[in-house]
Amino acid sequence: MGPHFLGLSVPSSLLTALAISQGWLRMPYYLIGLACFGAVLVAILHALIEFFLTYRVTEQMLLTLEKHALNRRFDVPKKTTVVTLRHKMLISTLIIGVFPVMLFVLASAVQLTENESLRSYWSWATLILVVILSVATFCSLLLYENIRKPIAILQQGIQDVENNRLISLPNPYSDEFSHLVSGFNLMMEGIRKRDEQNEQLLDSLFTLFAATLDARDPYTAGHSLRVAAYSVEIATAANLPHEQIELLRKSALLHDIGKIGIRDDVLLKEGRLTDEEFQIIQQHPVIGVHILSQVQLPKTLQPILPGVKYHHERYDGKGYPEGLAGEDIPLFGRIMAIADAYDAMTSDRPYRKGMPVEKALSILEEGMGTQWDATFTRLFLDLKRSPIEDVS
Repeated sequence: MGPHFLGLSVPSSLLTALAISQGWLRMPYYLIGLACFGAVLVAILHALIEFFLTYRVTEQMLLTLEKHALNRRFDVPKKTTVVTLRHKMLISTLIIGVFPVMLFVLASAVQLTENESLRSYWSWATLILVVILSVATFCSLLLYENIRKPIAILQQGIQDVENNRLISLPNPYSDEFSHLVSGFNLMMEGIRKRDEQNEQLLDSLFTLFAATLDARDPYTAGHSLRVAAYSVEIATAANLPHEQIELLRKSALLHDIGKIGIRDDVLLKEGRLTDEEFQIIQQHPVIGVHILSQVQLPKTLQPILPGVKYHHERYDGKGYPEGLAGEDIPLFGRIMAIADAYDAMTSDRPYRKGMPVEKALSILEEGMGTQWDATFTRLFLDLKRSPIEDVS
């Protein structure tokens, strides 16, 4: 608008007015205004065409710049909406619908010379312009809304994917959006199948690790699986979210993985451990976290680490490896401590027979609030003392 307005319309209007005042030209002054109006119309149409052509030309340039930036590890700004689809639709429709009529009005006005006819003509022309502007605006908004809804649905679908919610989108469309939404739903189905396969593989690997660890000591075979089952029972009774319970189960399956780093003569010793040997055993939670840290667990599995590290902490702060107390002990550690202690007491060892279930429950009850979290311990006691007991 600047070059057309300042570089053409203003200078030519001033020169024409000067020519009329000096008698060089014989024409009404109002024609200068009409000429300026025509120049503005041409400038607006020129700006619209230039915008879309420039937008198309710069697409490849922007993609190339972004590629080079990523290759050089520069921070690429997050894309933002500069010109909304609504504005483009509204302005384009208005210009396309109104421009021909405005040219016709302008051409007709140039032919009028009598003031009365001119006033009457502009009254009629203004009414026509208002009607056309209203219709063009209404139609552009309808068209925009028809495009906006499916785009909004796709945006919501992408947001759901980012939040790990794989939900198929409704597809009531019969135009090109139908193929787009169908493709998105096929992608969702593929991601769901892949995630299910990955989850099955991950569960198998966790179970394999637990079985491999337990196989090192035949007297504790199945210990990790039982601790995981008891931990899930407690978490379920506490109404923890399903996702959290699954993470707890995985953490419990690997809670003793650090024993891989303990010498056989200490780990498999049948008699009572010396103080030095017990200190070595006490390192297995830290060793376990170190081992798992080398695996570079994804962010979604990071919550399993506190359970591995802190399942031997005591509620009164006399546990290991860090002597945490009360609510400072992570949730998984407090739950797994109960499950681990119960299975250790009720399982057979080479140097002793597993104690009866009721005796183990009594010991847990005595340690409520001191050795173990009272709330979770009470849930576990109620589960085991209910009429339908776990026969394991």
